[in-house]
Amino acid sequence: MDVSSRVLSELASREAALDGQIEAAREEARREVEAAEQEARRIVAEAEARAAQMQAEHDRALEAETQQIRDQARAQAEAQAHGTRERAGSRVQQAAEQVLRAVLP
Repeated sequence: MDVSSRVLSELASREAALDGQIEAAREEARREVEAAEQEARRIVAEAEARAAQMQAEHDRALEAETQQIRDQARAQAEAQAHGTRERAGSRVQQAAEQVLRAVLP
């Protein structure tokens, strides 16, 4: 084997070794990308579940607060209505007494 054949053979051998290394690196990179994508999907799913849980908690808190406001408003309205009825009742009674005093000697 002459020098040029040996050089070509050595270059071919090195090229094959480099091709193997490149292919191994590609495969490793593919596995890493796949693992990263899987982790990203897991994180997204976890975040979506947490967001749904937080939304449900928020909805419950909002509903409770809304109900509390309604209850307070209802109680306040009932108290005001009761006070108004009492004042109106006493005024009607006073007016009736005045009418009776004016009519009856």
